[in-house]
Amino acid sequence: MAPRLVLVTGAGGAGRSTIAAATAALAAESGERVLLVAADDPHRAVDGLLGHRLSAEPLRVASEPGLFALRLDEQAAFRAAGVRLLERAKSLFDLLGVEPLEPEELTALPGARQLALLDALRTHGRADEWDLVVVDAQPVHELVPALALPAQLDAYLARLLPDERQAARALRPVLAGLAGVPMPSQWLFEARAWASAELAEVRAALEAPGTTVRLVVAPPRGPRARTELRRMRAGLALHQLPLESLIVNGASPGADVGMGMDADVPVHLVADLGREPERADLGGLAAPAALVTWTWTDDLARESAAWQVEDRLDTPDRVLVWHIPLPGAERGDLDLVRRGDELSLGVGPYRRTVPLPSALRRCTVAGASLLDGLLMVRFAPDPSLWPASLR
Repeated sequence: MAPRLVLVTGAGGAGRSTIAAATAALAAESGERVLLVAADDPHRAVDGLLGHRLSAEPLRVASEPGLFALRLDEQAAFRAAGVRLLERAKSLFDLLGVEPLEPEELTALPGARQLALLDALRTHGRADEWDLVVVDAQPVHELVPALALPAQLDAYLARLLPDERQAARALRPVLAGLAGVPMPSQWLFEARAWASAELAEVRAALEAPGTTVRLVVAPPRGPRARTELRRMRAGLALHQLPLESLIVNGASPGADVGMGMDADVPVHLVADLGREPERADLGGLAAPAALVTWTWTDDLARESAAWQVEDRLDTPDRVLVWHIPLPGAERGDLDLVRRGDELSLGVGPYRRTVPLPSALRRCTVAGASLLDGLLMVRFAPDPSLWPASLR
């Protein structure tokens, strides 16, 4: 059985590492087997909180028998991914007469940290040795594009190397025998199948019923902070990442706990200690939010993220309406463009391109409206494409 996955994200400097470590420690105290992944900890704050120097391999935390922790090493992750790719491409290099790179020559490129996170989710997010995996993740504006990458790459692969182009596969062994070398097209499709399989493993971890997001913010000091919070929530909703709870870290008594959130998102205050947190503080810091993680229902998480098509063809409107929940979104932040069989959606700095449901592909966009965080895109049947019996 796959573990539950909690992604702890939020604004920069809000104390995500502390809340992630506290969440993991509290779960371990309850008897669960927990892995804490320090994915965005350049200054090793998690090391200090746990009293251990973390590495790329899970390390048992001595004070909690069920707690293990690791620190993402983007250089090691990039090198491992590069070696896997080079091994897959060996036959192509031989064909082209190219000398492949040695593993020691591979150095991390920009974006390697995001790739390291995805590889960790693929490796640990589906491992049955853990009951819970807690990820101290990047800020929302970095995390959301990283989590969207598997779906985007898979869509690019499907467009560049569609399945129908493999129709002549039966001829390839004959051609390869005549040439005496593997055909490049065969290698390309094999590589595409391999990449798609690895991307599917990441998506399976992200789309599992037990995967949720904790949003950690500092107490808002003005309207700009609230606007940032609103846009962060809209960005998570755009990519259908279920928001489990909002943690206001460093709050004072009597603070506004509403924060503009809907009633279905619990908001919890974590008191300001007046000093740097230590290992002994972790249990107390997690206590205000402990109930949320362990009682969150999978059905509620997925239902809140569902996109549904409503049939209004029998009404005077004669349209189909695509309901897209975008809590936190405002009209001025929205950008919507139809491109062929896809819909490109933008909410502030966040963007996503999604395939249209089959019925909507035979329609034209007739308008859109946003009401109380629900985007409703209206589609009118295209007479040239819609079956006459249904018209």
